[in-house]
Amino acid sequence: MNRRSNLRTVLAVSAFAAVASGNKSFAAEDVVIENERMVLRIGSDACAKSLVVKQTGVECLDGKTNMPLFSSTQERPFNNQIKLAYPNKRTTYHANRIRKEGERLIIGFELAPYEAVVRIINRDDYISFELEDFISDTEQEKQYRRLMMDVPPVASFRILQLPVANRKNFGEWVNAVWDESAAVAVMATDPFSEIDHVRGNGHRILTADLYRGIKLRGGSAAIVAAAGREAFLDAVAKVEEDFNLPKGVESRRSSLINASICWTDSLRPENVDQHIAFAKKGGFRLMLIYYHQFTPGRGWSYLGDYDPDPKYYPRGYEDIREMLSKIRSAGILPGIHMLQTHIGLKSRYVTPVADPRLNHTRRFTLMSPIPCGTNDCEILVSENPVDSPKHPKCRILQFGGELFQYSGYTTEPPYKFTGCRRGHCATHPQEHPYGQVGGVLDVSEFAALSCYIDQRTDLQDEIAAKIARLYDCGFAFCYMDGSEGVNPPCGINVSYAQYRVASRFKTPPLFTEGAAKSHFGWHLQAGANAYDVFPPETFKAKIVEYPQANAPLMQRNFTRLDFGWWALTLPGEKPLGKDYVSVLGVQSDMWEWGTSRAAAWDCPATIHLNPGHIERHPRVDDLLEVMRRWEDVRSKKWLTSAQKEELKSGTQEHHLIVNKNGEYELVEIDEIKDVLGGRVKAFLFTRNGKRWVTLWHGLGECDFRLPSGFSFTLHVDPDGVSMPVVDNKFHLSSRVYLCTDATETEIRAAFMVATESSICVR
Repeated sequence: MNRRSNLRTVLAVSAFAAVASGNKSFAAEDVVIENERMVLRIGSDACAKSLVVKQTGVECLDGKTNMPLFSSTQERPFNNQIKLAYPNKRTTYHANRIRKEGERLIIGFELAPYEAVVRIINRDDYISFELEDFISDTEQEKQYRRLMMDVPPVASFRILQLPVANRKNFGEWVNAVWDESAAVAVMATDPFSEIDHVRGNGHRILTADLYRGIKLRGGSAAIVAAAGREAFLDAVAKVEEDFNLPKGVESRRSSLINASICWTDSLRPENVDQHIAFAKKGGFRLMLIYYHQFTPGRGWSYLGDYDPDPKYYPRGYEDIREMLSKIRSAGILPGIHMLQTHIGLKSRYVTPVADPRLNHTRRFTLMSPIPCGTNDCEILVSENPVDSPKHPKCRILQFGGELFQYSGYTTEPPYKFTGCRRGHCATHPQEHPYGQVGGVLDVSEFAALSCYIDQRTDLQDEIAAKIARLYDCGFAFCYMDGSEGVNPPCGINVSYAQYRVASRFKTPPLFTEGAAKSHFGWHLQAGANAYDVFPPETFKAKIVEYPQANAPLMQRNFTRLDFGWWALTLPGEKPLGKDYVSVLGVQSDMWEWGTSRAAAWDCPATIHLNPGHIERHPRVDDLLEVMRRWEDVRSKKWLTSAQKEELKSGTQEHHLIVNKNGEYELVEIDEIKDVLGGRVKAFLFTRNGKRWVTLWHGLGECDFRLPSGFSFTLHVDPDGVSMPVVDNKFHLSSRVYLCTDATETEIRAAFMVATESSICVR
């Protein structure tokens, strides 16, 4: 079938779908844009009439919703005849007419006396729309003639607005409505357009907005439409290629995207071999390294400096390259954990002179000078300080290069900050003249040890260059922590800050993860987010409540999440951020629960593994063996679809055993609780018609005795050689397997009266 006849067929299918859905009938003056994947029809009134996926003939728009594709927003009406008739407020003028001139659309609006010129880039896999300029005719231009201003005064421009009919899946992050017959997205083609959606009755309105002062003229967005998941990803990959975006699709298709990660904040050249050994024992192929293992100042207070620590790296970056090369040679790819939007309050960007590019949440103008020689003072300002921060660690003002800590403020004239202490954060007191503009420092809500960068300045690029120099020493991926630390609009700046860093890397990262995400970051964060540390006592419940609940949401965005971070909590240690002591600490059944749930969704976990904790945990061999087995399962893609569905249970636990042939078997297990007051962990399962119990001592080892008359055999593993048992007593020093013909009731009763002696707590 030739292209012309193919188009006639597609339009016939589209017309049928439009009539069936109650859409407007098609007209000769409609604008039709067609490529290999879709046919888009826009009415002469600038409303989208139809969007058909050609491969399946599916109509994707909600025919009952008549909505213009474009609109223009002003902060207020400027034209005399308009502002006299309508309220002075933020006003949106909807497109009401459209015509096509070559590869451009000329768009007119209700009331507004100008037109927009939008360039179409029509490729086989997408259609993009770029705002080129605005034009006015002579008579309309007269309305602006006496105004000394750039015209038109557009604050934002909606470059796309599509009412897409609901389908099985909606990916809020990637902004796509999809199933296996059709997938439609409105996507950004650069970091500067804000992508969003509005939930409608039976549809989602997918939108893309451009902003004055960020990127209005030259801003663009694209419609991507294809038949199903893989075809959609193929089309998005083409968008990434043509617009030189990070390769989000390629990252998602990597064989390492579901590999779990060992994390460390104690790596040094002298112990790198130890870290490698532990990582290999746990089957890890990826190692995430906290940034401050390379810099002199530990902790968030020094963020932003990013200099190699001469104590551990006397040759600077060359020593770092050598250490990372050693990790790579062991078959493990290193990644860097950084906080790219933070500036530490002890870094050289704050002390002794605070950088003017730090972000302020409020702006204030001095109404009285502050001489250099004064001590504590009041600061008079022209603006009302109402709603300024009151948290004691966040009451910080910046004027010039000096920081002040205030104790209070007035909200009635004269406006002032009271109890202001000078030279906060070791900044040098300076003279501050009348009229100087400063503001409230944007202090990080996480421990108040750092503040945030003003993303409107070049400071983020300066920090990005430092991080890139470190990354280029041999890292392969990165975790962008603190990504939420940006000034509005967050829908743009979260991913733009990430992009400003990653785009400087000489080699694109295999993938990134981050503590926050916005639309454009989809192309970077193929790993999405990582969940924070859960204490042992609530670990299993929190896995179900948070990462497992979020996994299907990320799957709708064609993305995996990270079920970690998991801490190697020691017995008798306080879990991170908790006041109570964990009796057993983390145990292997907890990690097996978490990593098996993650594997069900093709997701990994990130494990905190530092030598100090590894050497002190009595059950670390069991913990690492659990991770090794499940990482092997991931790499071999061993799990069947049925097993994955089984593992999505929020209640039923499972255990991965190795049989005599070295093959994995997945069995359902049920806990026998409170054995010896909870010191012994025991789980019951059935295999090959036999009842088994796997058990271990959570604190170390003991002589374990079951009641006389209870018959069983003891094994190192289910198919291994049986171990000697005398008088129903055996030494429990590692994980063992017990086989018996007793009923479940008899097994549980026997374990409830078991005893221990010769206890050794390690």
